[in-house]
Amino acid sequence: MNSSANPAELARAEIRALKPYASARALADSAGVLLNANENPWPPAGDSGLGLNRYPDPQPAALKSRLAEVYGVDESRLLITRGSDEGIDLLVRVFCRAGADRVLICPPCFGMYALSARVQNAEVIEVPLLEADGDWRLDLAAIGQAPPCRLYFLCSPNNPTGNLIEAETVLDLARRVAGHGLVVIDEAYIEFCDRPSLAGQVKDQPNLVVLRTLSKAYALAGCRIGAVIADGQVIDLLRRIIAPYPLPTPSVAAALAALAPEALARQEGQLATLAGLKSVLLEQLAAHPDVLAVWPGRANFVLARVADSGALMRAAMQAGIRLRDQSAQQGLNHCVRITIGSEAEMLALTEFLKDWHS
Repeated sequence: MNSSANPAELARAEIRALKPYASARALADSAGVLLNANENPWPPAGDSGLGLNRYPDPQPAALKSRLAEVYGVDESRLLITRGSDEGIDLLVRVFCRAGADRVLICPPCFGMYALSARVQNAEVIEVPLLEADGDWRLDLAAIGQAPPCRLYFLCSPNNPTGNLIEAETVLDLARRVAGHGLVVIDEAYIEFCDRPSLAGQVKDQPNLVVLRTLSKAYALAGCRIGAVIADGQVIDLLRRIIAPYPLPTPSVAAALAALAPEALARQEGQLATLAGLKSVLLEQLAAHPDVLAVWPGRANFVLARVADSGALMRAAMQAGIRLRDQSAQQGLNHCVRITIGSEAEMLALTEFLKDWHS
């Protein structure tokens, strides 16, 4: 079997040979008399029936089943992680040999791709996005000319530019690098746009990996619940090095509640409200004399270039408003990222923008 059919062959040899640690809960479920995990037999004060004195299941069956249903994938292709960050870190540690393998990123983009690679001492190849006509796009010619990489990190909608990458572009890249690399598409913001996820394509493209999260549209940033969707053999390798108990019991309970049908219906209303508030903000930014450029993007934020980002950040801080300065990112001089908040939060921003001038 070649690497195109079996992406697990691209993993580090020592990970492929590794015998994973077997936790007490992995060896036996939480039924019966539990004398196998050195736990306190009594729940703590304020437990409220959660059973916090007991270790949680490493991959809770109910949550895994529900996520697989929501994402439209087989459970064998899904690993629940502590947010997308852990998924990124696991992929780099499994597939990149320190000092030998490369990771490709397309800045400006989420900083954890490069950070995780550098912690592993993997070389980072940067192929910057191209900006033209008010949008950003991949430099496909430069990606094609880059040296072979183990992991190709893409993000759609991209953070912080908000641009989408066409599905066929992602799949074509995955096909072209199948002999030596995996394409990892980060879909943290996919719920905010009308594009379907690529999760369903993993079964036909084994070297495609999709990252999902409950931190954004599902309002669970404080719970740290994400998912890696990948070929079953890739999932098996990631499970070998994931922490024994990565998912706190309260986070699992909150995730199941957030994925209930009534909660998903509520989410639809919230996403529509955010879209309306975003449209209002875009009008305000377009009319502001100190805003030089705006990239609306397709997520729950807007990227804007202003005359003086430092002055804007200082003035916003004094007004009690927290924005994200993106000036350190390649190509984003004097750019700030503005998250779309609640009606009250956006009203506060509106009042601030009326008075702010650099």
